[in-house]
Amino acid sequence: MKSFASSIALVCAPFASFAEEVTIAVFDGEATLEAAPETVVAFDLAAIDTLDALGVKVDGVPAFGPPAFLVGAMGDVDTMGTLFEPDFEKLAVLGPDLIIAGGRSQAAIEGLSEVATTIDMTLRGADLLADSRARIEAYGTLFNKQDEAAEVIGTIEAKLEAVNTAVEGKGGALILMTNGGKLSAYGDDSRFGWLHTATGIPEAFAEITAENHGESVSFEFIADVNPDWILVIDRLSAIGREGEAAAVTLDNPLVAGTTAGQNGQIIYLDSAPLYLAAGGANALQIILDQLIDDFGG
Repeated sequence: MKSFASSIALVCAPFASFAEEVTIAVFDGEATLEAAPETVVAFDLAAIDTLDALGVKVDGVPAFGPPAFLVGAMGDVDTMGTLFEPDFEKLAVLGPDLIIAGGRSQAAIEGLSEVATTIDMTLRGADLLADSRARIEAYGTLFNKQDEAAEVIGTIEAKLEAVNTAVEGKGGALILMTNGGKLSAYGDDSRFGWLHTATGIPEAFAEITAENHGESVSFEFIADVNPDWILVIDRLSAIGREGEAAAVTLDNPLVAGTTAGQNGQIIYLDSAPLYLAAGGANALQIILDQLIDDFGG
């Protein structure tokens, strides 16, 4: 005759083994997690963007005025502190099954891990496209959205191929970031290096060595390089701060005299997706579409 305890064990066994586990790629290797977490907080804008592309809604986001492309993903979601200072009390009350952090919130991961299971999904600038694909696949596996992930990856790859075709034989580009009246240049090993390495756009000047924060440059430098194209990232516009716009900063005779200036080949990139959510699935497509239009046109 079965004991009461053994009967309870038999009844509960199916439920005890119900929580499926999956192993996914994360920033520092792999993580094994319970599949399809129900309550999720994300402190990384690229992660929020990619989850939105896959049809996954999150339950908490950082307090941040979202740019237009993230309004649908963040606009009506409860805030849980900032990217740099999470609200641990609100998180404890919510009791999320999973917290996704990375990028600007990477430093907060140790504290977040004390509240709930936390994964670091930071994307590396130099390997942004490879990391982006890995994150899309990881979220697809984690949230049982494999078909959606495959479709998103296919769309991005098609757009990349279109960019490579559009830029072929059209000369080299110089990547510039404006920050008020200041100018910085970025090379192919920088946080924006994928604009060269993944798209096939050659560097107009291959000796830029600074990485994350770029190399401070002058108008004379731009004139000496004489790029065929200039790809502009307006930092103030990206973060929604007032100040001198990129077009005003670059309204200079030395810039106007370059091949890019003479031929109308200065591209003001959509800076918010590129700067705030680099590698997010929607953000990538926004920039690729712009490159297709501007180089193809």
